Amino acid sequence: MTSVSSQPIVRTLRVPDGRLHYELRGQGPLVVLVGSPMTADAFAPLADLLAGSRTVLTTDPRGINRSPLDDPDQESTPPLRAGDLSRLIADVDAGPAAVFGSSGGACTVLALAQAHPEQVSAVIAHEPPLNELLDDRDELHRATEEMIEIYLGGDVLGAWRKFMATSGLMMPDAMLEDVFGGDRDPRQVADERWWFEHELRGTTRWKPGVEALRAVKDRIVVGIGDASPGQLCDRTSRTLAGALGIEPTIFPGGHTGFAEDPAAFAGRLHGLLP
Repeated sequence: MTSVSSQPIVRTLRVPDGRLHYELRGQGPLVVLVGSPMTADAFAPLADLLAGSRTVLTTDPRGINRSPLDDPDQESTPPLRAGDLSRLIADVDAGPAAVFGSSGGACTVLALAQAHPEQVSAVIAHEPPLNELLDDRDELHRATEEMIEIYLGGDVLGAWRKFMATSGLMMPDAMLEDVFGGDRDPRQVADERWWFEHELRGTTRWKPGVEALRAVKDRIVVGIGDASPGQLCDRTSRTLAGALGIEPTIFPGGHTGFAEDPAAFAGRLHGLLP
């Protein structure tokens, strides 16, 4: 698969409560790549690889980076972000779209499939953090509230340690301090704070409508990284797949496999697109 490195077309869409930054690459059937809180930049290498045969849309989710909200204290939830995706697909006027979402973005694309099934030709939900589906949901919700409190109290590294431990992700203290400590880009810090304060809770407490998703399960793929066994999002993804009566699909890499090795990830993803 050849990477297309031409500059994307950059657009802004006004929505009722803010503005959405989005980018378009390539030509062909529409593919949407979304994260939460990951921005369009995080998906650029993967988008370039798919743009040889697809029109690829990437976006900054509401409240993050170049997608400001009129009310910066508004909460972000999968249904609200799904409404944004619906408007973006309509604005591009190239649907129905194959939509790929990773992490919180996986919750977004599932919410889109529930609310607007006519706009999706395929839904690939990679490791959605659907804590509400698990038997230990109450314990997980308490842990989420604790990490939010720790972060807003000023202990950034402590909050990320709690997040990593709860998620089952491995990051040595030295790496944690390198990534989240010291002098950091102010925009990155602002987005991080907004995610802890206004997005993390609404995403992990969202419960998908399993019956509505079963009605379109022939279009749904639940993805799990081959390096994710035993992690929280491995558990949530397998629980969702079981509830839908489908087998999970294994992708290369871990929770952020799309960024770790975009070429390997693109090869797997391309084979799942209609």
